[in-house]
Amino acid sequence: MLATTFKTRKGLENISARHRSLLAVNLHESACQIRNTNCTAKDFFHTAKLQGVNKDKTMLLHPQISVLVAFIWSLPSLSLAGKILVYPVDGSHWLNMNILLQELHQRGHKLTVVRSANSWYIPENATHYTSITIQVNHLSSLEDPKYMASFLKRNIDIQRGKGSIWSFLALQKEIITLLEESHRSTAEMVRVVLEDEKLIKTLKESKYDLMLTDPGFAGGVILGAYLGLPMVFNVRWITNAEGHFAIAPSPLSYIPTIGSRVTDKMSFANKLKNIMHFGIGQYIDHMLTRPLYQGVISKYIDPNTNVYALIQGADLWLMRVDFVFEFPRPTMPNVVYIGGFQCKPSKPLPDELNKFVESSGEHGVVIMSLGTLLGSLVPDISEIVASAFAQLPQKVIWRHVGEKPSTLGNNTLVVDWLPQNDLLGHPKTKAFVTHGGTNGIYEAIYHGVPMLGLPLIFDQFDNIIRLEARGVARMLDVATLDVDILTQALKDILDEKQSYQKNMRKMSSLHRDTPLKPLDSAIFWLEFVMRHKGAAHLRTESYKLPWYSYHCLDVLALIMSLCTAAGLLLILISRALLRACVRKIKAKKE
Repeated sequence: MLATTFKTRKGLENISARHRSLLAVNLHESACQIRNTNCTAKDFFHTAKLQGVNKDKTMLLHPQISVLVAFIWSLPSLSLAGKILVYPVDGSHWLNMNILLQELHQRGHKLTVVRSANSWYIPENATHYTSITIQVNHLSSLEDPKYMASFLKRNIDIQRGKGSIWSFLALQKEIITLLEESHRSTAEMVRVVLEDEKLIKTLKESKYDLMLTDPGFAGGVILGAYLGLPMVFNVRWITNAEGHFAIAPSPLSYIPTIGSRVTDKMSFANKLKNIMHFGIGQYIDHMLTRPLYQGVISKYIDPNTNVYALIQGADLWLMRVDFVFEFPRPTMPNVVYIGGFQCKPSKPLPDELNKFVESSGEHGVVIMSLGTLLGSLVPDISEIVASAFAQLPQKVIWRHVGEKPSTLGNNTLVVDWLPQNDLLGHPKTKAFVTHGGTNGIYEAIYHGVPMLGLPLIFDQFDNIIRLEARGVARMLDVATLDVDILTQALKDILDEKQSYQKNMRKMSSLHRDTPLKPLDSAIFWLEFVMRHKGAAHLRTESYKLPWYSYHCLDVLALIMSLCTAAGLLLILISRALLRACVRKIKAKKE
């Protein structure tokens, strides 16, 4: 079936370039509609032919071509029918991984998801994949929603000045401990998988075409390497840094590291800060992260390699990045950018919510959500937020769990859950108050909604700083937040005379203006790797070089040695000639 499908599609290559271009432009939307609806091939051909007439009356689509393409696209089972082993990361990372899986399933692929028995995001039973549940001895902190919510609130308290310097240092230690426990749990889980001979036999006999994983935690990387599968990453972060740092040149003079909170335009002090954060990250990676995985790697793969080298050896990187948001930087041929692939048009709101939104009139609404982990802020900040919202002419929809603030205004609707994408896509939505998670950021960019950032932890600060640099957001510090500061920031964001709205409309237009939707691009390249059993021709061999060879320090050392030797030789010859001349002069005088 797989080979037949490829031969059928390959036959399309014989079509003239003129027809292929017309097919690409005129049939893409209709083909996508067929895949997602019950539209018949006959309906598709009729629609495509009409599109051909409307787009260019001098060129009509060839009927046989239209029917063939319609037939291929309308039968998901013929699209590829590959077998994919998926090893995801829990939490918010799963949300966008699941979107990829749903699309892959719709195209006829068979998916197997490896999950922890303690997972709180990844369901064991689903219609679009089969799961393999692994029992592990202990619960990782990242898999415990109560712990994470408590951790975030403690972090806010310390930022608000309620903690001493010792509690601040304790929090930093807790962050490192949290990451250590999570990597340890990941290493333990993949060890359990590899020690299960029956499971490994089943995985090998299943003859998977691909390993799809998130390298933020390296369990899937190790399992994929052990099974010898072509590897594709759904990635932004690796075990110790942003993904580009593992595979592409990343000069620290203009590329910020995580936690540095600087832009690509750095002063001397910014560069010093950036280098220090990079050094700390490297230290943690070498002293903490890599040793946790090394035992498993040495036993089951190769004692002479490490987790970083395994990550660098991936065939393809589906990078959750769009350069309308990220700062420009060097890249590699095996990196495909799919930032915002989870974004989609909004759906109609539930009746009660829609009535509230429509009642906002010309002023519109403001949306506030701080992600899935933090349903509510500490009480004093909640009171500040409620007071600031009460002073706005806009209506406000606020995701807030727990006791309602006493200063809550009549214009504010508090909900336990909200359809974030659908609200952001509503024409009356004027601003989005967010913690700076990338999923919400890309949804806001897609729908053209400016943001007010209240970052709390990890990469959220860096995300909002990037938006500030683009002129589409404002960042506030919870440590200094008060009613006046928050109210003024909201008014600035909402003011049409300010540039936030205009800049965000432009940013949204740039984000949408692509020849292929990010999700379609991701699926194409996943299938590309399956068709060709890897993509080694796109991967550089730099990761196999020792660090001194990568930076040509060995060559530089040789050149410097030769230059030094030549210089010394020149000095010796000069001294000898000088002495000879001196002796000759003395001899003449005598």
